[in-house]
Amino acid sequence: MILEIAQLQVKPELTAEFESAFGKAQTIIASMPGYLGHELQKCIEQVNHYMLLVRWESVEHHEVGFRKSAEYQEWRMLLHHFYDPFPTVLHYELTNGPGLAATKAD
Repeated sequence: MILEIAQLQVKPELTAEFESAFGKAQTIIASMPGYLGHELQKCIEQVNHYMLLVRWESVEHHEVGFRKSAEYQEWRMLLHHFYDPFPTVLHYELTNGPGLAATKAD
């Protein structure tokens, strides 16, 4: 399992619209092969900052399966105009911690 992390800076005047659009967009990502789950966290100190955490079976499921799909074009249309600047997306794998034993048991 890998964890995709995207720090999203939403235009301050559009946070309510972003949250509404994300409610629609999350059904797209949840339907993709290799998707394992996601969370959208809103920053307490800076209300226009969000953290999107998506769990995938592999980087390929995200980078190829999702990003090269027709569904991604709809995701893009729903969400990308809210960001300033455009987010950096990075992928992480668990190297230590209690979740590691559960991952290795799979």
